[in-house]
Amino acid sequence: MRVLVVGKGGREHAIVWKLLQSSLVKKIYCAPGNAGISEIAECVQLEPDQIRELAHFAQRNSIDITIVGGEEPLAAGIVNYFVERGLRIFGPTVEACKLEWSKVYAKEFMREFGIPTASYVVFDQVEEAVRFVETHPLPLVIKADGLTRGKGSLIASNLEEAKSAIAHLMIEKALGEAGQRIVIEQFLEGEEATFMAFVDGKNFLVMMPVKDYKRLLDDDLGPNTGGMGSVAPHIRIPKNGTNEVIEKVFSPLIDALQMKGIKYTGILYAGVIFTKTGIKVLEFNSRFGDPETQVILPLMKNDLMELVMLTLEGRLDEIEIEWNDKCAIGVVIASGGYPKRYKKGFPIQGLESVKLKENILLFHSGTAKQGNEIITDGGRVLTVVAVDTNFEKAFNNAYNACEKIKFEKAFYRNDIGQGFIETMTEE
Repeated sequence: MRVLVVGKGGREHAIVWKLLQSSLVKKIYCAPGNAGISEIAECVQLEPDQIRELAHFAQRNSIDITIVGGEEPLAAGIVNYFVERGLRIFGPTVEACKLEWSKVYAKEFMREFGIPTASYVVFDQVEEAVRFVETHPLPLVIKADGLTRGKGSLIASNLEEAKSAIAHLMIEKALGEAGQRIVIEQFLEGEEATFMAFVDGKNFLVMMPVKDYKRLLDDDLGPNTGGMGSVAPHIRIPKNGTNEVIEKVFSPLIDALQMKGIKYTGILYAGVIFTKTGIKVLEFNSRFGDPETQVILPLMKNDLMELVMLTLEGRLDEIEIEWNDKCAIGVVIASGGYPKRYKKGFPIQGLESVKLKENILLFHSGTAKQGNEIITDGGRVLTVVAVDTNFEKAFNNAYNACEKIKFEKAFYRNDIGQGFIETMTEE
């Protein structure tokens, strides 16, 4: 099969890497890809938002299946466009993925169908939002309605922070149209987890839980980012946690989508939190997570292309996902200044020595080639993934590898997976 992967991040690099292991796949293209992806697939100079051009490329090059990595092309209707032209594509339609591109829609959907989530209020006027935070207990969570690449959720612990967050989104328009309407919701405490599932419209297969580290700094301090690291499997959730997510989130959600006449095909991502009063949904996404994909695919025994095919054919009830008995820790190395302003174009040293290390995988995110050099080309530059038999080994190997990678103003958290070592020690 000839496959086109759309995207240029670490998630797409991991998808391409996993597809290469499939006996069903003969040729992989990636649009636009990055320096790391270019070493294992043919990169095409098309951006994810060039939907018409991507469809033309798929037709001209006899692409059997296109796999969409990120949320922007899904929200822009790439699946609808491809399907209208008779092209096979893996991902939900623009109607189905509204669960991601509108936080307001997702909250109202959950309220309508009894899916547990935090209490909330929606605002499209600054003055009304400010009056609300002035009269309600803090902390509160303030979220942009639209797509924000993981940066649209702000926790306000005092009134000054709450007013600043509202101004940031609605007056300064720091995230553009995404922040024209906001959701202010109850702040929840507990253990967060990511659950991703293959969904074929009626059947679904939930993958192992993953821990995602969204905050920029150690000890979960600093602003939200697209993700600074991840760990799989997530062993710090309740023992019946996965069953609870299936029963209270995925099952009612898929039933509700069918009831509304919406066929959801692709990956469905549920970010949840296990509180003292039970599970709550924090967010839905309509694609593989980043950096969660980088740690979950190396642990999957299944052929990824087979799972994609069965999803598209509505036959997920014929298979189960199998996992090896190892664990994975992924550390994101970012550009100094991320998630705000940062510079690009710095040469990266140490990549070759890290690639030779046993049990280490290196997934590129924001990289490009400049002559014979690989340079930085984004906020999140690389994800270093260590796969091993226990969390302590994986932790040490991941950070030993991170130390060998150098570029100007390189930055990473130093505590990704540390709590999992402590959990194993306690047990």
